[in-house]
Amino acid sequence: MDQPIKRIHLIGLGLIGGSIALSVKKEFPDAWITGYDINQSQLEIAKTLTVIDEAAGSQFENIETADLIILAAPVEQTLSMIETLSGMKLKKDVIITDVGSTKQKITACAAAAFKGDVHFIGGHPMAGSHKSGVTAARAHLFENAFYILTPAKTTSEDSLNKLKNILKGTNAHFIEMTPEVHDEVTGVISHFPHIVAASLVHQAGRFEDTHPVIKRLAAGGFRDITRIASSSPAMWRDILLHNKEKLLTLFADWEREMSRVKDMVEDLDSLALFSYFKDAKDYRDGLPEREKGAIPSFYDLYVDVPDYPGVISEITGYLAMEEISITNIRIIETREEIYGVLRLSFQTDIDRERAQKCIEKYTDYKTFFS
Repeated sequence: MDQPIKRIHLIGLGLIGGSIALSVKKEFPDAWITGYDINQSQLEIAKTLTVIDEAAGSQFENIETADLIILAAPVEQTLSMIETLSGMKLKKDVIITDVGSTKQKITACAAAAFKGDVHFIGGHPMAGSHKSGVTAARAHLFENAFYILTPAKTTSEDSLNKLKNILKGTNAHFIEMTPEVHDEVTGVISHFPHIVAASLVHQAGRFEDTHPVIKRLAAGGFRDITRIASSSPAMWRDILLHNKEKLLTLFADWEREMSRVKDMVEDLDSLALFSYFKDAKDYRDGLPEREKGAIPSFYDLYVDVPDYPGVISEITGYLAMEEISITNIRIIETREEIYGVLRLSFQTDIDRERAQKCIEKYTDYKTFFS
């Protein structure tokens, strides 16, 4: 397929917007990407790193020449931009897409705003990273991730194929669904889990008043299972407000679920409790391991290391020799002041496997995945 999209206007140069730009340039080097970000330093860095070809002086500067407009901004800002764009003279048959985590309000807003030869196609690339900002952008960020598209009933096959074609460098799996289904599915596997993680953290915080040791004991497994509670508060506030109806239904479902477990405990029903945890284990163990889902995967490698000065430098030195990049590193626990567990985080599963082989090659330290 040829490249019918030549000029792209990208608003939002964070991790997602920057990674989309890099994946497009990898596949179509002659595509011209004009970028804008409200953060001037992000904009300058994006230009310096050649993530974009030119920096726009304002949000919509020369946007009328674009074949494709990508709105890589939070949901509230995206809604505002759609309203502004609806009053502008845009190129005939321009395609506009977004990257928002909720789709119903955005697509409804776009349907009311754009008519005729302006084609809006909602999008949600379901991938992320431990890091943020354009410096963390990677062309392969979306590789093997699901990229959900929510075309309207009036969206032409030609427009949809053009968008998929320009984004094929992401190497993502494109899935089409309605905005309603999208918000319900992501509510279950992404939005609600963030609420649960935040609730667990709040509960631990309340208990710390009477049990100060909680914070120390929570440094290991508890910190890991609630990791998503460290996500952007502003982003998650907006997501919950925009997916209100779906989440209210999930709240009711969760209350019934907790009531069911509570009854099992109250009745000392050991068989029911065993089945409850076994069924959950079986379902969880059957989930795909090498595909990226709604919540960013954390490719962690755990290393049993002696607790002595210089051990972290030793490990990172070996990885540097093999040119393996680490996104995060820390000691997460110690046992009897002799051994610690070093957690190394990587961008991809391939990097994690390479790191494990590297450490096994140069040391006799035990390594394991969670």
